[in-house]
Amino acid sequence: MVLPNILVTGTPGTGKSELCRRLAEQLGLEWRSVSEIVSANKYVEEYDEEFECPVLDEDRLLDHLEPLMAQGGSVVEYHSSELFPERWFEAVYVVRCSTSLLYDRLQARDYGKHKIQSNMECEIFQIPLDEARDAYRKEIIYELVSDTEQDMAANVQQVRDWLEQWKAKQNKA
Repeated sequence: MVLPNILVTGTPGTGKSELCRRLAEQLGLEWRSVSEIVSANKYVEEYDEEFECPVLDEDRLLDHLEPLMAQGGSVVEYHSSELFPERWFEAVYVVRCSTSLLYDRLQARDYGKHKIQSNMECEIFQIPLDEARDAYRKEIIYELVSDTEQDMAANVQQVRDWLEQWKAKQNKA
């Protein structure tokens, strides 16, 4: 059975990478960090000085990911979701966290003041969640809170439960 692809998205610092690491380890999914793929393959058009980040070449990234998504079994991590085709994913998880924790996490990453402010606004105004809601069917979108270790363990369990239900549906079909 080909496993489904899952998208994990959310504001930087909310816990996407840790969730994806655990999903890859515990569920046998292939973790695809878009930031790492972009960096390793130089899928960058320019550098945005204001937001202190590279501007990715979306076409080259999507061309790179297309055959990987066709294989199934990927958990894709990125702070944005709207650029990916809906057909790639059976589930979209939006990771959130409290703004006080997020602020501390972003400071610990040595983000600049403007970058912290921008990311805090994204979380406050739930930009990643709204973006996912605009890009994907509502029935495949799940919101996760990632404030504590207990939250993280519960999130992994929620994805595990979803995957088991998905497999059961596939076996009946």
